[in-house]
Amino acid sequence: MLYVEILGSLPGMATDEVRTLLGREPVGRDHLLLTVEGDPAPLTRLGLAHEFGLLLFEADSVEELLRRAKGFDWPIEGTFKVDTETMSNCVHDVRELPRRLGAVIHSQGFRVNLSRPDSVVRVYCGERLHVGLRLHAFDPKEFEARKAHRRPFFRPISLHPRVSRALVNLSRAREEVLDPFVGAGGILIEAGLMGLRVYGVDVKPEMVEGARLNLMHYGVRDFDVRLGDATRLEEVFEREFEAVVTDPPYGTSATLGGRARDELYREALASIHRVLRRGGRLVTAFPADFDGESEGEAAGFRLVARYYQRVHGSLERYFYVFERP
Repeated sequence: MLYVEILGSLPGMATDEVRTLLGREPVGRDHLLLTVEGDPAPLTRLGLAHEFGLLLFEADSVEELLRRAKGFDWPIEGTFKVDTETMSNCVHDVRELPRRLGAVIHSQGFRVNLSRPDSVVRVYCGERLHVGLRLHAFDPKEFEARKAHRRPFFRPISLHPRVSRALVNLSRAREEVLDPFVGAGGILIEAGLMGLRVYGVDVKPEMVEGARLNLMHYGVRDFDVRLGDATRLEEVFEREFEAVVTDPPYGTSATLGGRARDELYREALASIHRVLRRGGRLVTAFPADFDGESEGEAAGFRLVARYYQRVHGSLERYFYVFERP
């Protein structure tokens, strides 16, 4: 059994990201802690997670936890330390738990190292107490290093790298991703770093060159970014794609190549439908005042999921996951 600690900013999307990568439903949930079964390897692709690890056992009280710990066969290699995570729904007093549990584990012959341990025992406090052994923690500094203002080609309007990565995962892409509104290339950077071949299209030459520069900067080499129109994608590549992930512009006609926003979205949806393989997924964002569900279905897609996000006072949006039947 595994545990995954997801982020709280988009919990529905984060849960579905885990579900999509594992191909199965979570076994349980306690606030932001998911209990799951499966191979942990795909979870290294996660965007909206803090960490994941082995779930060792659970308890309904601190005393029960300590009793179970005394007879437990700990899978610890080298030195260890105990960390507790007090979630907002925690109903137990865990202030002394790291010291008390650490003493129990130490009594079985394991050495403590609080600064640089080889193994980290994690105790999550929610409605229950969950004891795990960390397998992987996602370094937030790595995502921060790929934010828009840190790229060589800078454009201020861009998804957070964690969200971009989650959108790619929700697309179920295993080989390739197309972004028909590539912009500065944020989505393709995350997809490329996951080992996918990436394709991009933009109507503006400076964006095409900027996206290429950013991809090269982050070590992505397997890409094909071209000048073209997102409403005529079949003329740009003349082929079908496994998955499409994009974040179209939200501006007025003055910033959308002179076209009305809703018209652009509708024509792009139709074009994406023509180049997406049957069974493939489109993952996209639209502002809340655009009926993405109805327009996507009118273009021939089936809605799989939708997630709301309030960006700031004047921008609310939905992320959509569509499938082409």
